[in-house]
Amino acid sequence: MTTSALTLMRQRRTFAMTLALGGILATLGAQVGRAAEPVLGKRCKDLPTYTALKAALAAARAQANGGFNLDMWATVVNRDGVVCAVAFTGADRGSQWPGSRVISAQKANTANAFSLPALALSTANLYSAVQPGGSLYGLGQSNPVNTDVAYGGNPENYGQANDPMVGGRIGGVNVFGGGLALYNSSHQLLGALGVSGDSSCADHNIAWRTRHGLALDYVPAGVSGDTTRPDNIVYDIANPAGFPIGVSASGWGHPMCSAAAKTIAAALPAIP
Repeated sequence: MTTSALTLMRQRRTFAMTLALGGILATLGAQVGRAAEPVLGKRCKDLPTYTALKAALAAARAQANGGFNLDMWATVVNRDGVVCAVAFTGADRGSQWPGSRVISAQKANTANAFSLPALALSTANLYSAVQPGGSLYGLGQSNPVNTDVAYGGNPENYGQANDPMVGGRIGGVNVFGGGLALYNSSHQLLGALGVSGDSSCADHNIAWRTRHGLALDYVPAGVSGDTTRPDNIVYDIANPAGFPIGVSASGWGHPMCSAAAKTIAAALPAIP
């Protein structure tokens, strides 16, 4: 047998082995995918479905929220930070700021990660505490986004029931309005909701109304000072003479985006 014939035979054998290995891996991948489906269902069984999230988000976005009247993204995570649903309100995925998809997931992760069964912290509540000199300065760098989860998969599926983020742990910390913990009627902390796509103040108002529409706003306590809206956004930042940035009287304050957003926040639905 000539050297060229032997080389050709080896190439064919290698190609055949590659095809066989690819088939095995594809089969294993399918099996793992099927095995993961009921696991994800179990993890997210008490949280909103894609359809429920999309409907509640659309209803909340349709109201005046003190922002720019923009379309929105929303993400729900469970208590382990696993993404359970991602949705948007516009005609297609390009109708909302593309960057807000991952921001909504960060907000959901943050509200879940820093809320407890007896104390809810919204992402809006964290703004002042993470500023230089604040009690939580550096928090924003503590839990980085899982970029494989955030940007993997086919972009055509972003915001659909099969969004590639679903089933992954997104990570990330976001410290302005739009993230809220989710509590059921037994005051059990199930996970969190994140909303993004408008001003941060409007995001908070839309997230609040979305959570209310999902009947997951049985919040036990918070830091807002308003027992009827425990994790509401707080507007108490002032600029004392000689200070280059504003100071929150409570330590939980958020900048005011518009007078309309502030007025709306004060009248958001009270907790049940």
